[in-house]
Amino acid sequence: MTFKEWICSSYANPAAPGDGVFGLLHIITLVLCAAMVVVSTILLRNKSEKAKRIFLFVLAMIILFFGIIRRIVGLCTKELNFNTIMYILLPRPGCAISCFLVILATIFNKKTWYNFSSIVGLICAIIFFAYPGAGFTNKYILFEQLYSIVTHSLFFVMSILFMTLGLTEFRYKSIWKELIAFVIILIYSFIEIYILKINADPFYFMPNNEVQEIVGMGYTLYAVLYGIFMVVYINLFYLIGDRKTVFKKHK
Repeated sequence: MTFKEWICSSYANPAAPGDGVFGLLHIITLVLCAAMVVVSTILLRNKSEKAKRIFLFVLAMIILFFGIIRRIVGLCTKELNFNTIMYILLPRPGCAISCFLVILATIFNKKTWYNFSSIVGLICAIIFFAYPGAGFTNKYILFEQLYSIVTHSLFFVMSILFMTLGLTEFRYKSIWKELIAFVIILIYSFIEIYILKINADPFYFMPNNEVQEIVGMGYTLYAVLYGIFMVVYINLFYLIGDRKTVFKKHK
């Protein structure tokens, strides 16, 4: 295998046994993510906000570095037209969007950004690590597999660290800001699907998506359960973060 074959991920790469799901590399990665969250939280909990942001900024720059390299490789190896360029440059699936969100949250340093990127990043990472469709699924770790493992691991870790380091603030009185962000992401998803046509289903809400096939149900039931799950999932952050206000009003 040459370096060019590795960086371009062009080397013959058969599927890993069992698709690599919960294989040794998958389990080690999960353990390292958990260890990184725990150790980082303990070491940084009494540090200044500047120290916390510097650490998170380093993690964000690692994600950005891998993203830039991947896009450079794509631009150098594919026949370019407008559609292909958009396909390469723009964040397409939910996980790639999560990468951009945690990077922007670190740069802008606003509660809304931290809140929104934590909510989106955590669910995307959980889905990925529950049943990864990339990274662990091949026998050899070429650049494409390394990119997938590193970026998913880092935005997973960062989504949790935003909360454990006290950078998020989930309050019902300001939830409208995150809801606006969700509307923007939904609009962007439809632009991807119907206008740019660079991704068929960024967040698995369209008919006949992979998750629907795995759970094996009709689209109507799936769409209803999807909506209910998202409402409950999002509210969990605010019920926990704003529990004093919520339970005080309830009493």
